[in-house]
Amino acid sequence: MAEFNFDDIRPYNDKEVKGKIKLLVRDPVFDKVLMHIFKIRPKVEIIKLQLRMVRNIKQLQGTFLYDILHTIINTTSDGLTYTGLDKLDKKKACLFISNHRDIILDSALINYLMFENNMNTTRIAIGNNLLLYKWIEHAVKLNQAFVVKRNLTPRELLESSAKVSHYIRKTITEENISVWIAQREGRTKDGFDKTQASVLKMLNMSNTKGFNEGFNELCIVPVSISYEIEPCGLSKLKELIKKQHYGQIKPNKDDLKSMSMGIFNPKGRMRFSFGSPVEINFEEAKNGEHKNKMIEEVASVIDKQIYSNYKLWPNNFIAYDLLMQKNRFKHRYTEEEKKHFEMMLEQALVFIDFPIIDISERFLKMYANPVINKLEVSKYK
Repeated sequence: MAEFNFDDIRPYNDKEVKGKIKLLVRDPVFDKVLMHIFKIRPKVEIIKLQLRMVRNIKQLQGTFLYDILHTIINTTSDGLTYTGLDKLDKKKACLFISNHRDIILDSALINYLMFENNMNTTRIAIGNNLLLYKWIEHAVKLNQAFVVKRNLTPRELLESSAKVSHYIRKTITEENISVWIAQREGRTKDGFDKTQASVLKMLNMSNTKGFNEGFNELCIVPVSISYEIEPCGLSKLKELIKKQHYGQIKPNKDDLKSMSMGIFNPKGRMRFSFGSPVEINFEEAKNGEHKNKMIEEVASVIDKQIYSNYKLWPNNFIAYDLLMQKNRFKHRYTEEEKKHFEMMLEQALVFIDFPIIDISERFLKMYANPVINKLEVSKYK
């Protein structure tokens, strides 16, 4: 494997934990974040004291971060369930590729479930556009995040992608540590989850073997993340409309706001469904065009598992019926659930005050698209 210096993208190691935590707890912005979470100063000081006592990553994840996530689950959701973890080999590292709905929680809750099931937690891919403050960089790198650099020149992007690709492969095949990466750059805004070919092309840049063997050694496991209520649904919709109608680029401060909303907004029930390792067995590529088609096929295989394993909630079925103006899934929800969803729709119309007429349709699609995708790949009644 090619030699790279990963120091600028890798997470912190155990030897760095004490020093980085010291920097973290001294950060005045981080102090404000803790006050926002825990509300009272004595509690914040206790948290800081607990952090100063941490000596390694496992201890940090198993105490401080686990307790915070447990609190978030209990106070902002109606529970977290999961399927498929028991069918995975706990001793084998995998590349978990999931749909991407929330900046922080998608990967954080996967690690929460790993810890609950006595499995090693994963290293997490995170875009450098999210490292808005130094405390965020310290916090995520202490939680085993590695950095994927964005907004680069074409040449810089090529070099950066190669480094990330080699880092992921080395982590999985040499260190036997699992990795989480989203199926696309940025969160899905319209509920239509789709694996980007560019993500798979990046992964293949470090492949020194045949196409099949190179992908199979990564042990790709698709993960379907289903939130009953999109915690950032309205802000996502507003952002999408801005971009499509006005060409506005999202300011960095919106990322920080989205992180906060994802953590503290109601999420209803949550389900994380772990698929089975993807097995690639294609005829070897004859040329570049053929390889691109094979990449698209791998993306399709991943998508099929994500769609099939996606947990559909009453809101999804209600949105589908309202969008299609049918009662196909009326047996999947109650009148009370329908009224509650219609109130959510009314709130969206008030919140998104743009002079366009398709806000209602866009909101419905955000919840209905998972149903549409699942119908494409499986028989569902």
